[in-house]
Amino acid sequence: MRKYLAATSVAVGLLTGAAYAEDLTIGLASEPTSIDPHYHNLTPNHALSRHIFDTLIGQDQVQNLYPALAVSWKPIDDTTWEVRLREGVKFHDGTDFNADDVIFSFERAPNVPNSPSSMGTYTSGKTLVKVDDFTIHVKTEAPYPLVPNEISQIAIVSDSIKDAATTADFNSGKAAIGTGPYKFKSYVPGGKIEVTGNADYWGGAPEWDKVTFRPIPSAPARVAAVLAGDVDAIDGVPTSDIEALKRSDGDKVSLWQGSSNRVIYLHMDQFRENSPFAKGKDGSAIKNPLLDARVRKALSKAIHRNAIVERVMEKVAIPAGQLLPEGFFGASDKLEVEGYDLEGAKELLAQAGYPDGFELTIHSPNDRYINDAKIAEAIGQMFTRAGLKMHVETMPRTVFFQRASSGAEGGLPEFSLILAGWSAGSGEASSPLKSLIHTFDNERGFGASNRGRHSSPQIDAKIEQALSTVDDEAREALLAEATEMAIEELAIIPLHFQVNTWATRSGLTYQPRTDEFTLAMGVTRE
Repeated sequence: MRKYLAATSVAVGLLTGAAYAEDLTIGLASEPTSIDPHYHNLTPNHALSRHIFDTLIGQDQVQNLYPALAVSWKPIDDTTWEVRLREGVKFHDGTDFNADDVIFSFERAPNVPNSPSSMGTYTSGKTLVKVDDFTIHVKTEAPYPLVPNEISQIAIVSDSIKDAATTADFNSGKAAIGTGPYKFKSYVPGGKIEVTGNADYWGGAPEWDKVTFRPIPSAPARVAAVLAGDVDAIDGVPTSDIEALKRSDGDKVSLWQGSSNRVIYLHMDQFRENSPFAKGKDGSAIKNPLLDARVRKALSKAIHRNAIVERVMEKVAIPAGQLLPEGFFGASDKLEVEGYDLEGAKELLAQAGYPDGFELTIHSPNDRYINDAKIAEAIGQMFTRAGLKMHVETMPRTVFFQRASSGAEGGLPEFSLILAGWSAGSGEASSPLKSLIHTFDNERGFGASNRGRHSSPQIDAKIEQALSTVDDEAREALLAEATEMAIEELAIIPLHFQVNTWATRSGLTYQPRTDEFTLAMGVTRE
């Protein structure tokens, strides 16, 4: 049985009877990095993709699975899942959907050049075999119960665009041909993205004739835009404005709030003897201190998570002690949030040979997660109190992810310490375990976002054992054990789980989602 946190909503000052155009404009806190649905394993990209492209299996607002381009799926033996496809579906260019499109999409997804975070984590270990035009067999080397969860992450593109399937071709619209509820109209990076309603959509015509997505990275500007009526809905309502909006005169906006499964965490360089942004306090080269588990533990103890939640996040977040919040499949019931212990942190640093600390830089995006730059600054201050000489560098997410993933010589991760976030696309613990914790293995699709390159054969074995365990209860226990091992070794340092807030013009509603997607399909008239 899969378990989830429920999304909740808080309505503020709803008006009834308001008249609305058939068009919708949404202000986005974080701009997608591409129209290509396979380019970047990133939440804003996936959310945009769901408008133009369908997946075989859909996920609802709490990530329960439902039929999409696949009408059914079932195991027919220990290593084979049979997936039956929906008949009568057409792509936006009028071509028919069939098994060839599925095969092409799954072959393409893990092999997009220059991907900052590969989709291979969802396709690895799976071989797709066409049985007939509307039947696919997904074969795995060992029993793999998470096949439905993982294939729900791969957008289906048309086999007919094989010769025009570069990321640039998707961004220009040439290859942006899906079966989804909206059709691609235009994409101006940094400007706007436009889609138009697909009246012939197999799932029924969408509510909106045209949807415009406007990237508005400035939080005050987003709030001002929805209050002024320049946009109909926004995501990423800043925590500092929530209470004020609740106390407003109630004639302009409604708020919709829900818990997510996104953990905000720190990744540390755990693979280099000399880490580029970890130095002696005099700037001299030193052996990478982050390789020492005592140092990593000290950093965790030096973080006052409750202070971050209360002061930086305005109490709109949940302190984290592991990869997923309580209630999600595979979360451990044994792990607790690391308590703030500054003296304990200093003691551990001294034991590790750094009684006076060392110099360290934390790198972070400044336009991807709620208050990301402020969190990085807070972490820098806390580590300074523990005796480190800290530097904080923040940058736009497009620059950050590329450098954090492959900015160093040889395509290696560039930074020593990063702040990032992970949302479990599959809705359970194997997602962060496979991508963030497992040893980096590009060919097998493991560790695709393991930018600290932590590596433990014991944890790898536990993760892989869980992934091949069919019994739900046993698999959940194995995932929890792998999580406990990862936190014990400080593979990452979890900080908090995001709680997300959307705002709409009064008279419109939004359905909060645990996957944090901002979807036009979730905006409805009252």
